[in-house]
Amino acid sequence: MQDEAGAPLTGADPTPSPAPDPSPEGRSRLRALLLTIAAVVLVLDQGTKAWALARLTPGEPVDLVGSAIRLNLIRNPGAAFSLGDGSTWVLTLVSLVILGWVLVAVRRVDNRGWAIPLGLLLGGAVGNLVDRLVREPGPGRGHVVDFIDYFGWFVGNVADIAIVVAAGVVMVLAYRGVPLGSRRDAEHGAEPADG
Repeated sequence: MQDEAGAPLTGADPTPSPAPDPSPEGRSRLRALLLTIAAVVLVLDQGTKAWALARLTPGEPVDLVGSAIRLNLIRNPGAAFSLGDGSTWVLTLVSLVILGWVLVAVRRVDNRGWAIPLGLLLGGAVGNLVDRLVREPGPGRGHVVDFIDYFGWFVGNVADIAIVVAAGVVMVLAYRGVPLGSRRDAEHGAEPADG
């Protein structure tokens, strides 16, 4: 019960958001973290896709966890759940817009809470965009290599995992009201000078 009138029933938020570090050095460190995460996701994504193309045969799934999780090689011209099969160019443009938004957001990041999911999102978006740009049937129309089959519902890849995890973290951050950048950036629309 409340000890005094007007006091909240619970204490302060038990999991405070990471303290922002808007200094040029702090932002540089956060950008380095973000770009390192993106690079690791990209390397893992493209490496596992190369492995899947070399080791798996389309139409011949390999059980990992019974038939619940399988390795099942497909080349996906569409988006998640094979939506938009005939709209590969549109999906490429959407990927470029998302990539542009992330690159703009990178300039404002001043806390680790946002740096991590943006790194995951950047790495995943670039991983699937690489497929769209360099794989058959041609630039901008390339099919994404998917090979992780979840319960027969959909087939994805490492980039998709990174994107889904990033989306979940972003939703939590947005729900908790954790700002992407400092209040000064938001109020003035200005980017502090990097040192």
